[in-house]
Amino acid sequence: MAKHEEQLIPVFSTLEPVHGEGSHLKEAQLRFNKLKSKFLEVFGHEPDVYARSPGRVNLIGEHIDYEGYSVLPMAIRQDTIIAIRKHDNAGESSKVLRIANVNDKYAMCVYPADPNQDIDLKNHKWGHYFICGYKGFHEFAKSKGIDVGVPVGLDILVDGTVPTGSGLSSSAAFVCSSTIAIMAAFNVNFPMREIAQLTCECERHIGTQSGGMDQAISVMAKSGFAELIDFNPICATDVQLPEAGTFVIAHCLAESEKAVTAATNYNNRVVECRLAAIVLAIKLGMKPKEAISEVKTLSDVEELCVSFASNHGSSDPVAAVNELLKEEPYTAEDIEKLIEESLTTVFGSSQSSLDVLRAAKHFKLFQRASHVYSEAKRVHAFKDTVQSQLSDEEMLKKLGNLMNDSHYSCSVLYECSCPELEELVRICRDNGALGARLTGAGWGGCTVALVKESMVSQFILNLQELFYKSRIEKGVINKNELGLYVFASKPSSGAAIFEL
Repeated sequence: MAKHEEQLIPVFSTLEPVHGEGSHLKEAQLRFNKLKSKFLEVFGHEPDVYARSPGRVNLIGEHIDYEGYSVLPMAIRQDTIIAIRKHDNAGESSKVLRIANVNDKYAMCVYPADPNQDIDLKNHKWGHYFICGYKGFHEFAKSKGIDVGVPVGLDILVDGTVPTGSGLSSSAAFVCSSTIAIMAAFNVNFPMREIAQLTCECERHIGTQSGGMDQAISVMAKSGFAELIDFNPICATDVQLPEAGTFVIAHCLAESEKAVTAATNYNNRVVECRLAAIVLAIKLGMKPKEAISEVKTLSDVEELCVSFASNHGSSDPVAAVNELLKEEPYTAEDIEKLIEESLTTVFGSSQSSLDVLRAAKHFKLFQRASHVYSEAKRVHAFKDTVQSQLSDEEMLKKLGNLMNDSHYSCSVLYECSCPELEELVRICRDNGALGARLTGAGWGGCTVALVKESMVSQFILNLQELFYKSRIEKGVINKNELGLYVFASKPSSGAAIFEL
């Protein structure tokens, strides 16, 4: 049997394989019925096919996927479902893509049915995420020599339950389900690994330099398992989590607008990591020109760092960082002197990186590299702990400590936290969480807490009382929507196509 990531996206004719039975299934049936009738109401006909892709929570391994390191996420039940219909001929509905949403807050977006169109990044629209998938699918089909014919119109209706700006990958769920829906509409299917790779590249059309974790877990997740995701090439290893623990996800109610703040937050860190890697490479003996052309990520210089560390009685790349990078921030001039090249030349081919250089006052190379190398070690320690012979009690305690260490590193070394996240993490720990940390890109969004199964209901009540109650009173959120902002989750299944 083909390895999991080599298999095609599964196609189902009923909802049970994904939604199980009982209340979850009833809820899913209602959603699909509503989606179908809304599609009929908006477009005047029924959809051909549906695609689903889930959001995810990253248990450990933050901001290291784009540095080439393994991460350990699990899919959650919240997802994006897309209903789609392909027009029969090139003349119908004047060849446009009409993208509507079940939620009336999102106005319909209309785009030309042109795979070569540019996405207007200055004018951010929610429909742009679908266009990422649309462009990516056509580029991919072309590279595979698959003729999908002349562009035709598409009708699309979106229903997403992953809270936006929450760090639970609403954008990846949207881009993955879009790409898979388009694929299904054109009656083709590809292996999961290829879709995971493709959708990661798709999201770059919107200007975030994504590392691939979000798309990989959304596409390849298996019910009941977290996945250790490795890159280059993408593959997923099942990680069975201890039965005695549950993960509780809570939104701090500060939204992280990754695409909007990319130059100062997310993409800024990608640039700082690249600069840290180049500077380390030069200090470890590479010629500047060679380092600039060959070193893209901190994983590219890990071996050099480890061999340096081993001469100093350690096997930890962080030992090289401590020795070779200064803790004070570097100015652009400092770095240019070291690398014998202007930063604009190094990043000349990447508009999003040039935006970072314009916005940045200085670069914290020591802190960013320390976080990446230590976090990469924690991911493997987490997996090894889960696979060890420890008692449940000891295992949960150890996993919790790793999560706490990860949060400290994200907060202090990577500086991707915010006051609301810090408050929520503190409340989680004070109320019985074995470990709690920010999850996702940070700067807002969610925390994930490891809680003993037997305590989950009380834990959620405590969070409602101590964190959410005052915010409900201030009108920040509506009491009826609390379930969207704090919930327990076991690992859910990945992307699927439904022919209902």
